[in-house]
Amino acid sequence: MVQVAPQPLTFDEFIALYPEDGGRYELRHGVITEMRPIGAHEEVISLVRRKLDFEIERLGLPYFIPQSCLVKPLREAEGYLPDIIVLDGAEAKADPYWQKHSSISTGKPVRLIVEVVSTNWQDNYLTKLAEYEKLGVPEYWIVDYRALGGVRFIGSPKIPTVWVYRLLAAAEYATGQAFLAGQRLTSPTFSELELTVDQIIAVDQALDLPD
Repeated sequence: MVQVAPQPLTFDEFIALYPEDGGRYELRHGVITEMRPIGAHEEVISLVRRKLDFEIERLGLPYFIPQSCLVKPLREAEGYLPDIIVLDGAEAKADPYWQKHSSISTGKPVRLIVEVVSTNWQDNYLTKLAEYEKLGVPEYWIVDYRALGGVRFIGSPKIPTVWVYRLLAAAEYATGQAFLAGQRLTSPTFSELELTVDQIIAVDQALDLPD
């Protein structure tokens, strides 16, 4: 008997079937895929989120950081759940996917996306970088706090690196700016942000300390 492979899901089918079990899921190649970050990953996300939330509140910016927001890329049969996404409130309401699905279908509402690198580092350095660029996301961070990325990206020996990509007028990212230990991040969206690579690295190191 010839078995027919299941048809890849579309983004709309994905959000309709999204599991309501409290987990985090993405649509990858038409398949619902569970994302299972480790503890340190979540701690880094929490730190960066707190710093960004503080700036939004301090400056009275019309932005917010949703607990979860799916992104519909231009690539078919894909759907991403960024670790952190900063949205413009008014622009988000204008997106047809926001009110019904807590999702966005264009880069217009986005001010910043942050992805914290895990073992599938190719997703952040290659796939999502390209898709966020095509979608028009103005600023994209790759937080590689454990230096998991390929040597061609972070060199040898590998060292923790945070990359900041800024969208140019030509609708493509400028060469990513690499921030290393001892440096403060420079963000086009949050120019006064007080966040250093050392603070990010320290989260992971604290979790690795013996009892």
